[in-house]
Amino acid sequence: MSNTNLHPDHQEEQARVNDISVIIADRIKELEGRTGGVRGEIVDIRRNFWDDVTVNFEDSAETAETYASMKQQAELMSERERSFRHMEEQLGTLKRLARSPYFGRIDLVDDGVVSSKTDSIYLGIGSLMDKSGEHYLIYDWRAPVSSLYYDYGPGPVRYETPGGTVEGEMTLKRQFVIRNGVIRSMFDTGVTIGDELLQEVLGAQSDAQMKSIVATIQSEQNRIIRNEKARLLVVQGAAGSGKTSAALQRVAYLLYRYRGSLNAEQIVLFSPNPMFNSYISTVLPELGEQNMAQTTYQQYLEHRIGRDFELEDPFTGMERLLSEQDGEGNRIRMANISFKSGTSFMGVIDNYAESLGSSGIVFSPIMFRGRALISKEEMECRFYELDPSVSIPNRIRNLAGWLLKELTARGKKERKKRWVLDAIELLDSDAYLEAYQELKRKNKYTDQSFSDFDSEKEYLAGMVVQEKFKKLRRRTKALKFLDIPAMYRTLFQQESPKEVSADWEDICRQTLEQLDNGVMSYEDATPYLYLKEKLEGFHTNTTVKHVFVDEAQDYSAFQYAYLKRIFPNSRFTVLGDFNQAIFAYSGTGVGFQGLESLFGPEETERIELHRSYRSTRQIVEFTSYIIGAEHDIVPFNRDGELPSLSIVPDEEERLAAIREKLEEWKKRGLASCAVICKTAAESKSVFEALKPLIPELLLVGKNTATFEKGLLVIPSYLAKGVEFDAVVISDASDAAYSKESERKLFYTACTRAMHALHLISAGKLSPFLSTSGSESTYRVLQNPARKQ
Repeated sequence: MSNTNLHPDHQEEQARVNDISVIIADRIKELEGRTGGVRGEIVDIRRNFWDDVTVNFEDSAETAETYASMKQQAELMSERERSFRHMEEQLGTLKRLARSPYFGRIDLVDDGVVSSKTDSIYLGIGSLMDKSGEHYLIYDWRAPVSSLYYDYGPGPVRYETPGGTVEGEMTLKRQFVIRNGVIRSMFDTGVTIGDELLQEVLGAQSDAQMKSIVATIQSEQNRIIRNEKARLLVVQGAAGSGKTSAALQRVAYLLYRYRGSLNAEQIVLFSPNPMFNSYISTVLPELGEQNMAQTTYQQYLEHRIGRDFELEDPFTGMERLLSEQDGEGNRIRMANISFKSGTSFMGVIDNYAESLGSSGIVFSPIMFRGRALISKEEMECRFYELDPSVSIPNRIRNLAGWLLKELTARGKKERKKRWVLDAIELLDSDAYLEAYQELKRKNKYTDQSFSDFDSEKEYLAGMVVQEKFKKLRRRTKALKFLDIPAMYRTLFQQESPKEVSADWEDICRQTLEQLDNGVMSYEDATPYLYLKEKLEGFHTNTTVKHVFVDEAQDYSAFQYAYLKRIFPNSRFTVLGDFNQAIFAYSGTGVGFQGLESLFGPEETERIELHRSYRSTRQIVEFTSYIIGAEHDIVPFNRDGELPSLSIVPDEEERLAAIREKLEEWKKRGLASCAVICKTAAESKSVFEALKPLIPELLLVGKNTATFEKGLLVIPSYLAKGVEFDAVVISDASDAAYSKESERKLFYTACTRAMHALHLISAGKLSPFLSTSGSESTYRVLQNPARKQ
């Protein structure tokens, strides 16, 4: 780190920081006073709302005046609440600026201005203007001019603004590390963000949440953040290359750039697991933006499939495949997954759905009190009487309309039934009073009428039946009369379509076994929904404008085609690393070609990130050898210790070695240390053995919703996307990782480590550790037999 005392401009820059800190403190004090005043106004308006409203419903004129009075009062409260929220947001930005006003400075001479005056532009996480409101003291990092800081060094520059392209000359590029109003470091730099600043940030311990370091955005990451042209932006990045960070900063940039037409509710992020949502939850608020909607694809599937089946999650499937021995069942499951992950299966479903237009749709009868009120044969007859040239979804909606009319007609007949008369006798006095008032309003009561009782009974019977039929009408409107599960089963009872491989019969048998047990495999969920929507009509979301998919390599071509269908107006940003494609479900081959073909080359942009920042140079070099990418992944030049390996004789010594390493790291003050096991079963076993000896140890499972720092035990596939100060690979033996299909899983587990990586093997080493040239990238620790 540079010694700031040697920089000739240090004193002058510190004086400016002091002046800015005073301005920020004054603004905070002023805004806190105004915020308190508005908060008080809101409380008063709420407390006195009805005192200030004239309520009178005597006639239409008075009713209109009452409505206008209520509307005026509600609008006043709404305006005050908007004002309060805006001031709260400003206050939050000012408090963040108070801690670190800015992190960069560029001096710019505009070629389009006759005057040769140099503008000094200071960049921070928010903007700050002078009292006049005409000049920026600090520019928001997302402003158009700020892109120069990330993309250029001193020399000729150009940048895009809403008014067109601006060209000029950058005469200075300076970086700062400012903490609590004091410049801790400052240095002038060239094209890229200086190593000094990155060293400080990356050398720090990992936090319980992902950090938002806008000061360290690199030029290639800036291309991701500010991309506005591509309908599909594909980011292929090495482990630790900053993909997720760039994606979240892209969200913040989009919300800033289109703040008049885009809000956080119109952005959706599909993340790998619930814990990951917790891990990244603080980034956008730190940048002064609301969090977008976050979900996992599994949560979306569960919401849409509902109670039709018990839905298997990808982690359960992964656990089974990792735990089971190779065999015919596993081979068929892999063939099953491979086929259903591809778009050719989508073609099979398209053909099947088309055939249902002429025959084969399965209906569920509308049941009431143990009998079929409307039979499935009646529905089938009505449906196939409709014009076959009309699409199936439109014919289904037509059928639903007919069914609702039939329910009304059959409900009238139902009023005469004995059960209705029995139900009327059990009604309370309020129901009778309601009937009396309603009949009086309709002038059904007369001075001398013998039909009063009959009218009342008829009204009450209608009320009883209507209440009982509510659920039937609701289910009919939701198209529950379609038996989608039965039709999905039928798909696998047909002869082999020409698009299918020789494994079709085995795939059918395995699928039907699962479905008959009430379980839907993960690879079936999206095809099932696709068939459902081919028949019912697609539930498209036209309000979402941006969809982000993290760990994109774990999605199948079928799933991407489906996502594009249900978010038709969205731009997609997908981020992944095919070296971490650990799930069998990915099914997209060796790249994103299948996804890119959905949009076409003219709407697609691909950005590749080869430099890895998370881990030390030694860890990056070690992990690169595991997957044979030693020449493709470029480590950031941050030195650390070599990864280490302990070879132990048995299970007891393996557990002892894990405990010893965790205690060593704890003494060194490392805040976040993980024991990464291959499976959830192994994680549980290690946790139960070590928990009595290490009370603070935590177990992470697929349902863990929050990410906490400390000492953790976690399965390999749940650790994706998260980083730790130090990692122990609990079993690096041939018994744990030997299949070629497990190489990427092993790589993914090892790349979670930032500063220290230790591997333990009881018995023969994994072949992934004996790759030619890799032996020089780690050191073997001697583990003499422990004394009894």
